[in-house]
Amino acid sequence: MRFTPETILVSGRTYTDYQWFVRLIKQGVYLVTRLKDSAYYGVVEDFAVSYWRGVRREQMSFLYQLAQVVIDAYFRRIEFYDEEHDPVLVFLSSHMKLAGATIAPVYKERWRIELFFTARKQSLRVKTFVGTSAQVLKTQLWTALIAMLLLKYLQLKSAFGWSLAYLVALLRQQLFVYRDLWVWIDNPFQPRPCRKHCHSYWQKLSRL
Repeated sequence: MRFTPETILVSGRTYTDYQWFVRLIKQGVYLVTRLKDSAYYGVVEDFAVSYWRGVRREQMSFLYQLAQVVIDAYFRRIEFYDEEHDPVLVFLSSHMKLAGATIAPVYKERWRIELFFTARKQSLRVKTFVGTSAQVLKTQLWTALIAMLLLKYLQLKSAFGWSLAYLVALLRQQLFVYRDLWVWIDNPFQPRPCRKHCHSYWQKLSRL
């Protein structure tokens, strides 16, 4: 895959491939990832850090696996203390201008995207594609994204404490029921309303 130069690509440790990292650098793409515990690295320089911003250590480093095949590639190694969950996270980045305290929030944004796609797959059941052409794939994905946007809007406007999954499940049951959406979204457990022709129908039955 090729990315636009100056793109910041954030990946998990599952996608660790040092040769790929080098290709990204040559494309002008910036990398932010977690450093594996088993990674062998050397330190070229230590930088001064501001502890109050969460950064415990920042170093210019190289990876021995690349040095062994005579590839000059340098990365910033950043140790960041996560006050919320109490571990020290070690990041690896090829971006030389971002502040060390910015690297951790950039990586954290990756999880927001992960959660979004997980919700899309689970709630909208987009697990398989209906075609193989690029246009068909884009159409299906855009349709799912639009549906997700509408659902999130309903969730935010509602006075009821919906989870996204619960909203999708109950909304599916109401698709062929005549209801006022804005009344139902705030009070989903009200009795099913009956339209005018329903009332006249029951009145006729009561006279029999």
